[in-house]
Amino acid sequence: MLNRAMPLMMAAFLILAVIQVAVMLHLSLNGLWAAIEWGRRFYLPLAGISALLAVTGLAYETSAEKLARRGLRRRKGLIMDVLSRLTNRGALEELMAREQRETVIDADELAASLRARVIGQDQVCEDIAQQMRRRLALQVRGKPVGIFLLAGPPGTGKTYLAKQMAKQMERPLLHFDMTQMSSAHAATQLFGSPKGYVGSDTFGKLTGGLKDHPDAVVLLDEIEKAHPDVFKKFLTAWNDGHVTEASTGEQVSTTRAIFMLTSNVATEALTEIADRLVNEPEKMRAESVEALRKSGFAPEVLNRLDRIFIFRALRGLDLARVAALEIEAMIEGYGLHVETGGIDAGVLFQVMVKQKNLGTGASARDLVRSIEDMVSESLIVARQQGAKRVRLVTQEDGTVITEIASDTETQLGRVSH
Repeated sequence: MLNRAMPLMMAAFLILAVIQVAVMLHLSLNGLWAAIEWGRRFYLPLAGISALLAVTGLAYETSAEKLARRGLRRRKGLIMDVLSRLTNRGALEELMAREQRETVIDADELAASLRARVIGQDQVCEDIAQQMRRRLALQVRGKPVGIFLLAGPPGTGKTYLAKQMAKQMERPLLHFDMTQMSSAHAATQLFGSPKGYVGSDTFGKLTGGLKDHPDAVVLLDEIEKAHPDVFKKFLTAWNDGHVTEASTGEQVSTTRAIFMLTSNVATEALTEIADRLVNEPEKMRAESVEALRKSGFAPEVLNRLDRIFIFRALRGLDLARVAALEIEAMIEGYGLHVETGGIDAGVLFQVMVKQKNLGTGASARDLVRSIEDMVSESLIVARQQGAKRVRLVTQEDGTVITEIASDTETQLGRVSH
């Protein structure tokens, strides 16, 4: 409304300005009238010139529009830019600016964000942030931004780190569980089916995902369990910078993508190597590759990895932190919330003791499932009773029970398994 009223406001200001000037010059109404009468001879020529300019502008606009449609003229200046006319130019410029910012990411800021979310893997977070800064700064690439292997015991945050990388860098995530790709036919799920076969009318999950999101983070969980035929397809994506969609033969670029592979093989050997060669990264890489090769990891994949990041088994309070987050997620899965301070220290201590007894073979997630077996029934009963917040408490005999927190947090009702 203000924009539409602007001409009237300008006219009002102009009239006020004329009156102010007249008052300052001590002009009378008779003097103003005489001046208007004197200028009457110029009114018609001024009107004619204005009309000529208007007609000329309209003719130029019409011819420019026709030439622009034929691609013979680029519309500039006072005439509306084609991007302003057909799209949100500001949003497009913001996307271009964000892409430019991404090529010079702040490694310290990215590392700090990852450390705050991925527990107990500070060194990995710092190393991978530095790698991303260096690789995104490269202007010419014939292969993906990075091909990284995240190796280590289960439940140490490998998959979670890859997801956080995508989130912190504002990139789409394409997540594939390679345990489901253990047969030769599984390659069609990722790369499409040749013409004449079932499913040839749709793109594969990987090729279609990269076509729509060329800058995605591609997470391949438990890569060692994939079939050799699936491996062969990935070798082209990593070596030549493109992957071929089987249904159409179209080549989809992978040069802007980040591939992150996870693996649980040779965890004990890799942990020992990481502890022994913490200050010798090149030697650590060489011995890690050899340990993975001895464990049956495909040599052709190892040769194309840019970097191997070794995750250490969680210990002490880091294990307790992960267990607490897993328990919170488990309780929220039942539609409830954990009261502040609502996880008894004895519960977490049980997890830590079991982890120590089982060694690196059990992850915090596996141990939390045993707690879920103990309290799942009581959580269901608590929800049926209308509870919103609960707490977990360890009894003297070591069993874990659920306590329901009232809305006023002054009265507690016990619900045992």
